[in-house]
Parts: sequence; C-alpha cells; structure tokens
Amino acid sequence: MEECGGGVKYAPLSLSGKAPKGVAEVRRLTQPRLFSLAVVLVVVCFPAFARTVRAPHRPVHAGQHRSRVHRVLWTPMFRPTRESMVIQNEEVDRLQLPRIQNEEQLEELVADGELVPIVPNQTLRIEPRLDPHRRYCRPWTRDFVNDLSADYYRQFHDQIQINSAVRTAEVQRKLRRHNPNAAAESGDLASSHLAGVSVDFQRFGMTREEIRWVEQYMLPLKEQGLIEPEEERHERCFHVMVSDRYDDWRNSQAAAGSTHGGSGAPDTTAVNSTDARLR
Repeated sequence: MEECGGGVKYAPLSLSGKAPKGVAEVRRLTQPRLFSLAVVLVVVCFPAFARTVRAPHRPVHAGQHRSRVHRVLWTPMFRPTRESMVIQNEEVDRLQLPRIQNEEQLEELVADGELVPIVPNQTLRIEPRLDPHRRYCRPWTRDFVNDLSADYYRQFHDQIQINSAVRTAEVQRKLRRHNPNAAAESGDLASSHLAGVSVDFQRFGMTREEIRWVEQYMLPLKEQGLIEPEEERHERCFHVMVSDRYDDWRNSQAAAGSTHGGSGAPDTTAVNSTDARLR
C-alpha cells in the first residue's frame, strides 16, 4: 500500500489489470446476495404490477347490444310456424282467391274493386317506402286494419303503421333474394300477401305494453278463426291474415251495438266457437 496526501494508503492495481485480492473477495461474497435480493424484489413486486395490467377493452357495438337484448325479450304470443302458413293457404284456397302473379293482374283486381286502397288517416300511417301500387288489400282486411288502428289510437293516442300489404309473385321472388325468411311465391306454404288478405303492422318501436295490448287484441279473433297472426322476429312486425268471416262477425257486433273500445280486446262471443281454426 502507498500513502497519498491525506495519509490513506491504496493498493496499486496489478500490471495484469486484475483487482487486488481483497476487492475480488468482496465481489465474490456480495454478488450472490445481490442476485438473491433481485429475485426477492421481483417476486414481491410482480403481483402488484400484474394487478395494474388490465385485459384489453373490447368495444360492444350498439347493434350487438340490441340483438342481445332482443333475444332476451323475444317472447311472442304468435310465433311463426309451418302450421300457421298451412292455415293461411287453406283460407286462400277456401275463398278461391288467385295468387297475384304480376302487375297486370294486380291492376285488374283493383279496377274490379276486388282490392281496395289502404288510406292513411289520423289513426293509421303507411311506411313511406311502400310502393303505392302495393297499398291495397281485400275489403274485409281493410275493415280489420281500420278497426285495429282506431282502437289502438284510442288506447295510446298514437298511430299504428302498415309496412306491407298486397304483393305479386314477382315482388315476392325479389324479396326472397335478400330476405331468406320470406315465404315462397308458390306452393302450399306460399305467402298469403299474394292473395291480398294479409298486412304487416310495424312492431319495431312499440313498447312492451303496446305489444302486449296488440297481442291481447288479436288473441280472441284468432281463437274464433277470424285472423291468423304471426310475430315476425327479423322483420319485427305483426303479420296478420284476415278471413272474410271477420266482416260477418263485425256486422253482428254492429247489430248488437257492441264496439271494440274499453280494454281494446274485442268481444267475439257472437262468432260460432266451433269455428276456432280457419279451414
């Protein structure tokens, strides 16, 4: 060791560049302890770090949220079934109504008064995009539309909307290209829109109370074989086929001085209870 200004002695480095023996000994003793300390720090601190790391947020689109809610709330009274389609086609056959094939045939039926216009009013509105040439139906179907819309307005002070009425086979074929749930344009399960006896009321936008009211309104009419309703899930509408028997029942109600009014559910006791299924 050599002395330096303040009397402290330092061991000179060896010519080989290696640390003196004392320093090397210190390093040999302290390095394992430093490594152990580092391991302990990692073990202690990692859980706290892990808690701060969150799973990446996956945004849920509004459409996905609505579809989930829709699945939860989908509890219709009138589910579309094959049996319902058969009933509707049996009624069309009973009435010997043609399935309208094209615009020319549609115009002939309108000119003959077989099809009548659906006219919007204070209680009824029509989907603006619905082709004016397709805003027609059978007379008894229009009577049902007017009765329901009047009673709905009386109950909720709001209009009910028609989304669809008569269709031709040509229109139905085009519809099926982008709507796989649409009925066929021919056969035993053809759409009853082709005969002009059916309309679609918009269900989308109705409150649960309004939906239940419409269901309760239609239920006794269905039970008496006057209408055949379906609640379409994807199109969110009430599809309703109306029998010509509806006018017979309607006339009997008028003769008895009875009106729909009140709870909104019409009294169907005047109709023969044995005719509970359209034939």
